[in-house]
This record gives sequence, C-alpha cells and structure tokens, in this order.
Amino acid sequence: MVKVALWVRLEAKPGKEDEVASFLRNGLTLVQQEPATTAWFAIRLGKSTFGIFDAFPNEEGRQAHLSGQVATALKERASELFAQPPTIERIDVIAAKLPEDLRKVA
Repeated sequence: MVKVALWVRLEAKPGKEDEVASFLRNGLTLVQQEPATTAWFAIRLGKSTFGIFDAFPNEEGRQAHLSGQVATALKERASELFAQPPTIERIDVIAAKLPEDLRKVA
C-alpha cells in the first residue's frame, strides 16, 4: 500500500521543453532501480509545464527517492532546464488503486 507521495511541478525555460521531456523520459530507467518507488509518473501539463508524481509505501522510501539519482540529476540540471526552481510537495496518500502485482510489493 502506498502511504506517501511527492508532487513536483517543473516549468521549462523557453526553448527547453523538448529537453525537459527527454530528461523525464530518461529518468524512468533510474527510478525503475528504486524498490521503494511504487509508482512514478512524468507528465506534461502544457507547452512548458511538466510534473512528476511518485508514490511510496513509507517515509523511508520517499526519503530514499529524494536522495536518489533522479533527484540528484534534477538538482544538477535545474538552472539549465527550468525557468524557476522545481516545487516539491510532500503528500499523504489517503487511498490508492494499484495493479495486483504492485499491491504485493507495496
């Protein structure tokens, strides 16, 4: 069961939208190596607005993700790719529906 999550909002610099989309696509490979990241979504909300939603079974999993490779890469490339610093919100999950195979892991 997932209990906590993160919502990250990203605003690409003008002309960097494709690079941000590529950066997020490439992040999937890194996140797949994180056993406590139960769900991870990179999304596009508009021409230059992107987001990441990810969920974890507990605070330890969330903290591991925040100090993981994707978070490190995000920090390293923030000034290059984003018009403003990413906003990161910590979320408590009230209810979730996951595929059966994920429920066993979570």
